[in-house]
Amino acid sequence: MTERGRSGTRTIPSLWTAVDRRRVVLASLLAAGHQGGEALVPVVIGIVIDRAVADHSVTGLLVWLLILAVVFAGLSTCYRFAARVAEGTAEWAAHRLRTAVAAKGVDGTGRLSGELVAVATGDAQRVGAVNSALPFGIAALAGLLVAAVSLLRMSVPLGLLVLLGTPPLLWLAHLIGRPLERRSQVEQDRAAHASAVAVDLVSGLRVLKGLGAEAAAVARYRRTSRASLRATLRAARAEAGHDGAILALTGAFIALVALVGGKLALDGHLTIGELVAAVGLAQFLLTPFQIFAWVNGQLAQGRASAARIADVLQDAPAKPTESTMDLPDRGLLGIVTTDPHDLLTALEQHPGVLLAPHDADLFTGTVADNVGGDVERAMAAAAVDVPADAVLAEGGKSLSGGQRQRVALARALAAEAPVLALHEPTTAVDPVTEARIAAGIAEHRRGRATILITTSPALLAVTDRVVFGNLAATHDELLRHNENYRAAVLS
Repeated sequence: MTERGRSGTRTIPSLWTAVDRRRVVLASLLAAGHQGGEALVPVVIGIVIDRAVADHSVTGLLVWLLILAVVFAGLSTCYRFAARVAEGTAEWAAHRLRTAVAAKGVDGTGRLSGELVAVATGDAQRVGAVNSALPFGIAALAGLLVAAVSLLRMSVPLGLLVLLGTPPLLWLAHLIGRPLERRSQVEQDRAAHASAVAVDLVSGLRVLKGLGAEAAAVARYRRTSRASLRATLRAARAEAGHDGAILALTGAFIALVALVGGKLALDGHLTIGELVAAVGLAQFLLTPFQIFAWVNGQLAQGRASAARIADVLQDAPAKPTESTMDLPDRGLLGIVTTDPHDLLTALEQHPGVLLAPHDADLFTGTVADNVGGDVERAMAAAAVDVPADAVLAEGGKSLSGGQRQRVALARALAAEAPVLALHEPTTAVDPVTEARIAAGIAEHRRGRATILITTSPALLAVTDRVVFGNLAATHDELLRHNENYRAAVLS
């Protein structure tokens, strides 16, 4: 799947499109060397017992011990480089997904910033981890094949038992992983929502204090956090049940292999060395099945996280609707949007609109020189607390951020434009001053058209109506009836 944004066409990843096949194949080959070597260890030990110890051959013993040392050196080297390639691939895959989610955030989405952070971190990491899990799952399968072939050479019944018993065991493991996948997705959804609320609570602390809404916001986060905790506990129980069930299945299977091997040895169908090798291989089988359980859990969580990332990347870009582009004849219109870029661009190019950004530059000279027009009236409306004859340094650097913002707002008001658009004019002032400025703007612009592009509840409270997506209503109505609007404003 693909989507088109300002940055061009991008592929929306599924779990498998997020896999770096070339590097995963390389890591799988290296990891298979490790697991194959692990499977050969008990086989070599059995040969040592049959050909060297039983025959009292010192030379044979030394040769086979040397072979055993080479096997150990090979398997340890393979594991080292397999882990390096697999982990590096996982981190790069997670990085690419984080970049894609971040780019989507730049294009615009209706989601809260905290949720995007959770998706770009936790979900991206889980999907990326599939790149490190797959090589070891493939290697475990290779180890099983080596063990099965070795058992076939010693005993056809033992080899067939492993070869024919493994596929249904893997299918059962897949079925057991289904509840874990479902609960993992719910867990990530709840965790992302809790993260979103926490981030927006911290970032919106100034607004909350101004409204006296700290207690309500904390209570909201407490409810969200508890819901996330319950989902996490359910997912943890599902994971524990999954691991326990897989362990029970593999334990029963390995016990069956050991029993069959013991019976064959008692009947004289296996030598002492072959019996030792068969028991060692039965014990070795525990490792591949443990790897299968781990990989199955990683895949279940990865599928859930991949679905969440795909949902984010398929969100329609947050663009201004036709209703937001209708210029008001008079009065104050509030516009709440998570991505004002396109709207600001359209207003800036509109011949009948004066757009005042919140980060406008000041020039060297007095405050009055920067404001112009009816200086006193404009400064009063913008709550400027700097004398009109104060001389400013270059760029207004002699003022605080809030003072610079208020002088710039006074300049925009003094222009007396028929249609004035203000973008977040109070981000650097305290809540009390923000309330004074909101009242000042409403009074100063009475009878003329003013557009306030903001999420400030103090500014939105003085507007005649607010546009939020495809909705247009008063600020109070949207607060009462629209949860998404409340979340956007309180953040």
